[in-house]
Amino acid sequence: MTEAKQLTQTLDALLQPARFKDYGPNGLQVQGREKIHTLVSGVTANKALIEAAIDLKADGIFVHHGLFWRGQDGCVVGWMRDRLKLLLTHDINLWAYHLPLDAHSEWGNNAQLAKVLGFETTGRFGDQDLGFLGHPIRGTFANAQSLADHAAQRLGRTVTCIDPTGREIRQIAWCTGGAQGYFEGAISAGVDAFVTGEISEPQMHYAREMGVAFLACGHHATERYGAPALAAHVAQNLGLAHHFIDIDNPA
Repeated sequence: MTEAKQLTQTLDALLQPARFKDYGPNGLQVQGREKIHTLVSGVTANKALIEAAIDLKADGIFVHHGLFWRGQDGCVVGWMRDRLKLLLTHDINLWAYHLPLDAHSEWGNNAQLAKVLGFETTGRFGDQDLGFLGHPIRGTFANAQSLADHAAQRLGRTVTCIDPTGREIRQIAWCTGGAQGYFEGAISAGVDAFVTGEISEPQMHYAREMGVAFLACGHHATERYGAPALAAHVAQNLGLAHHFIDIDNPA
């Protein structure tokens, strides 16, 4: 058991949200009860996750995608009203860390995706050093399609692969979620392939014109490892029960 205030301090110390210019608030987004015995982690603070946390009698929820984002109109109606009502009625704390969780060198989304896919990290690139650079731990991939097949098997979903050259993959850049905008930075870093969650229209052309492979492995699929890893680490240190609840999302 720990105090909610202590858990907030521990999370802030690990993730250092003040370092980041983000799209919404990081930290405690919804205040609940003071004593924390059970912590639930998940990717997104959706209604299904909150309901599952209620069933587990959780005192707090830790997520990557919280409730509040820049550009919202601030009205508590519809889905926002329903989610907040559940949290407030059941006195559940909600902690959300977006870019800080992507960036953490050990427990973050990019670091944990590297473990899942077997990449060794050698550097960073891009805005706020959110992009990771490295290479496969167990040797090179014959081509980008073989890397895509490996990622599909490890992540359990179809991967979109643009492989303009068919060349061997030695150096890789990656950034989880909707980081397709980091592709140009990855190209400038001199990699053979870039791995992220989503693809937009321009990336296919960049890949073909610059000869660098692009792999879109799913926003949710690439970001479902950081939250449980960090929450489990914190829960163990503070003597809390922890449960990861994965609400499937094909996006």
